[in-house]
Amino acid sequence: MTVWDEVVGQERQVGPLRAAIDDPGSMTHAWLITGPPGSGRSYAARAFAAALQCERGGCGECRACTTALSGSHADVTLVATEKVTISIDEVRDLIGLAATSPSQGRWRVIVVEDADRMTERTSNVLLKSIEEPPARTVWVLCAPSPQDVAVTIRSRCRIVGLRTPDPQDVAHLLTERDGIEPALALECALAAQSHIGIARRLARNPDARARRDQVLALATDIRGVGDAIFAAADLVEVADADAKAATEERDAEEKAQLMTTLGVEDGGRIPPALRAQLRQLEEDQKRRATRHKRDVLDRAITDLMSLYRDVAVAQTGATVPMVNLAHEGHVRDLAERTTLADTMRCLDALGTARERLAGNVAPLLALEAMALDLRPRTPSRR
Repeated sequence: MTVWDEVVGQERQVGPLRAAIDDPGSMTHAWLITGPPGSGRSYAARAFAAALQCERGGCGECRACTTALSGSHADVTLVATEKVTISIDEVRDLIGLAATSPSQGRWRVIVVEDADRMTERTSNVLLKSIEEPPARTVWVLCAPSPQDVAVTIRSRCRIVGLRTPDPQDVAHLLTERDGIEPALALECALAAQSHIGIARRLARNPDARARRDQVLALATDIRGVGDAIFAAADLVEVADADAKAATEERDAEEKAQLMTTLGVEDGGRIPPALRAQLRQLEEDQKRRATRHKRDVLDRAITDLMSLYRDVAVAQTGATVPMVNLAHEGHVRDLAERTTLADTMRCLDALGTARERLAGNVAPLLALEAMALDLRPRTPSRR
């Protein structure tokens, strides 16, 4: 088993990365790995980092490989922000690190998994280090597409484009690595639209599948204005609860750790000179919760879009596989009761809601407008 085995369905796409390991003439010091969500950008970046450190080019078994993949290698830095944006201070710290020689490995590798979350000003700070990196430093940036990264950055990187993996490949990975029953693995791979991380979560967590079923039920539950308003409020409430559950315990641990570092006893008074550090921590935690909430809502909308996509497939008689296998009866019932024009209108409404959320529109307002547009506009065809 090599480090590339978990980069599912990308054998041809990762060819340039593997060639750079084998042939120094193919190596460059700045890479940009792009691909749709779930395509395995971060897996590919970690595999590349591990292969660069490995004496055997990525055997997957040696200490260099295992520590690089886990993020504990001294000369491999993995940056995956949990905030809405990557700050300038974070990038400056990385630039300082990039200027140092590797302490024990062959390369100093810095992987930025969310390069699309750098603002233009932050990208400009990074530019010089990308242009003129030290001899043994490698930058590996990840983003959904080249256009999501500032042109000044992407023009100085070698771009490796990944594709959406085949659901069968994702299902095989879940079965072989996680021991998931093959039928459930395929159902979850399709429902996740080949997003490996989401497919694994759905396959291993019945509650996650139940929450997804609840979201998909919106397609038939919304009948009038009242239903739409309540549905939007429910979605926001679920996102808030999810964000709180995901961050509350970690927030408390981080605060306790900071208090210990500052020498403040539990429940003790914080000296005025130290309050700025606590405020900074609280602001970072709020940004993290905001991003998690947005991610939950965006995934819910994406799931709804997949359902209406299946409805359109049924209405047009297309011979492509259905995404929501477990909801086939629901899909065909909805297809018989509505028209293709209704389905296209709903898809447009969902796409608009995603754009509004990305543009920082208040989530409740964006979802209320979306839910109102999902109401039936034409009489049932039955």
